[in-house]
Amino acid sequence: MTFDAYLVSKKIDQQQFERAEPERYAAWKAEFEHVHPESFTTQKKFLINETRRKYLVR
Repeated sequence: MTFDAYLVSKKIDQQQFERAEPERYAAWKAEFEHVHPESFTTQKKFLINETRRKYLVR
């Protein structure tokens, strides 16, 4: 699974997220590439929910 596909599965708009917070996006993408998606979700659970509220796919 790619990071962009992961964001879609979490209902996060990848383009909005990357434009608004490029450093956070890059850090998350780099980390995602080194761990299993379930581990990433566990580590970032509350941050993912916060990010989803900001950049919800419409």
